[in-house]
Amino acid sequence: MNTRTKAFPRNMLNKYKLKPCRDNPMIHFLKTAGILLWLLMATQAFAAETCSYNTYTWNTQQKKAVQLQKVIHAYADITTDERDAITGCTVCIEDQVLITLPAIKPFYMCNVFASKVQNMLETFIRSGEQIEEVTGYRVGKTRGDTDIYGNRTQFSNHSYGIAIDINPKHNGLYDQCIEFTDDCRLIRGGPWQPGQDPKSMQINGQIVSTFKDHGYLWGGEIKGQQKDFMHFSITGY
Repeated sequence: MNTRTKAFPRNMLNKYKLKPCRDNPMIHFLKTAGILLWLLMATQAFAAETCSYNTYTWNTQQKKAVQLQKVIHAYADITTDERDAITGCTVCIEDQVLITLPAIKPFYMCNVFASKVQNMLETFIRSGEQIEEVTGYRVGKTRGDTDIYGNRTQFSNHSYGIAIDINPKHNGLYDQCIEFTDDCRLIRGGPWQPGQDPKSMQINGQIVSTFKDHGYLWGGEIKGQQKDFMHFSITGY
């Protein structure tokens, strides 16, 4: 079997050039040392030749997942929406790395971030943080505008393996929550009770502070009607 690595096409480099961002150190990281890893990832993925993933679409009218399907196509045929424009990570399982930690169900992250995320989580666990559940890569269209049928039209950050949820049963997603008060409405996960529940994120705690130091944003601090206390990504969404 021929195992030679195919060269990454020049036009693909131009097409997926990372966009500049002065505010987020994670983007700076990607533009320096990280970009080399991204190029290696892309080259290896082209050698594999296949992109495959399971996905769904969230329907806002039915309030449930619809259009569940498995997608398989040539890696060279990846569409614009199947690749994150900032990080270069894709929805393809071939670009994801399995992370295993003691007493936690294994999960996938994009291989640009997997090592960094695993190191942080291992540090948290060694220091006594109570982490019982983590979700990373999970493909689904849950963002963006809706079509005439109420279907969301954009992949989530989880879809590219660039977002992570920690202890969702103790760090819920709230709506009607410009600022967190007792009037915020819990719509997914469990109640966020910092100071009472040791598995809830602390605003200035080790987990939140460390992720932010590494360029991630916390969903508990995003602007708008929702607060997602379990969630970390480079955009916060």
